[in-house]
Amino acid sequence: MSEPIPVVVVDAGTGNLRSVVAALRKCGAVVTLTHDPEVVRRAERVVLPGVGAFGEFMRGLRERHLEEALREVAAAGRPLLGICVGMQALLEVSEEMGAHAGLGLVRGRVVRFDLPVGYKVPHTGWNQLWPQRTSPLWQGLCPGDYAYFNHSYYCQVSDPAVALSLTDYGLDFVSALAQDHLFGVQFHPEKSQAVGERLLRNFLSL
Repeated sequence: MSEPIPVVVVDAGTGNLRSVVAALRKCGAVVTLTHDPEVVRRAERVVLPGVGAFGEFMRGLRERHLEEALREVAAAGRPLLGICVGMQALLEVSEEMGAHAGLGLVRGRVVRFDLPVGYKVPHTGWNQLWPQRTSPLWQGLCPGDYAYFNHSYYCQVSDPAVALSLTDYGLDFVSALAQDHLFGVQFHPEKSQAVGERLLRNFLSL
């Protein structure tokens, strides 16, 4: 991309987002890191990174009046990418430390891994991505590419067609989703080297 691409990164106040911002800038983006809902409403494209517990993350969005702004971005059909807990926040509810409502943009719920003996929770480290369908977000990526994960909960989507990729960790869980201009990745693209960089460049091209 020859011209800088503007992108707004949402700060819910729950963690350090410097690595996400740095990764986007490396891909040629002009990044605005903000907790101002008006800036989010005017954004051409939005990245919603999430760290920490789901309930704390959603509380941070509510306290900053960002929930409705994000829903307006989605309703307007502008590209929105949720990362890790930010992907989980796109769903209706999470079971992490009690029931907590999400943004409700994608039907489904977030549940804790219940795995066979020998699997550790959280799921931490490199694992493979197995695409379920084509998407502009996946351009240039290959089945079996590795990405970096760190999570104890995963998304159970109501519509299997929403699943963009699956990953095997004792069960097949949704590691990326796509619904219209809404996208989510459970892994950390900013920590996933060439695969993560390619995915972010694809998102910036939307």
